[in-house]
Amino acid sequence: MTKEKKEEKNDNYLEQLQRLQAEFENFRKRTEKERSDIFKNANEELIIKLLGILDNFELAMKHLDDKGINMIYSELYSILESEGLKIIKTEGKFNPEFHEALIQEEGKENGKIIEELQKGYMLNDKVIRASKVKITKIMENKNE
Repeated sequence: MTKEKKEEKNDNYLEQLQRLQAEFENFRKRTEKERSDIFKNANEELIIKLLGILDNFELAMKHLDDKGINMIYSELYSILESEGLKIIKTEGKFNPEFHEALIQEEGKENGKIIEELQKGYMLNDKVIRASKVKITKIMENKNE
């Protein structure tokens, strides 16, 4: 085997090794990200089940002026918040990624949120329950 063929063969081996190292590094990063995402959202099912309890506490707080209920709600919400729970804002324009329009009412502009019917929540950066809202819609005049 000539010296040039040996160098060419060595170059091929080096190139293959570099590709394998890059593929392995990409694999390692991808699996680490997946593992991190799984860990970050491990409590998702439990938190979704607890949202109904939060709703019931809010309903009770609307109708009762009970400091005990307020304290329990605050404590429960702060625990969930520390796990990554965030309330979806409902001021301004309707966004189908975060809101679900249940009722449309005649208004001067399309898609303005006028009332929140049920709070929506995100866990970290994922919507786990969209906000249920009432929005405005410009109605066509049927008499024209």
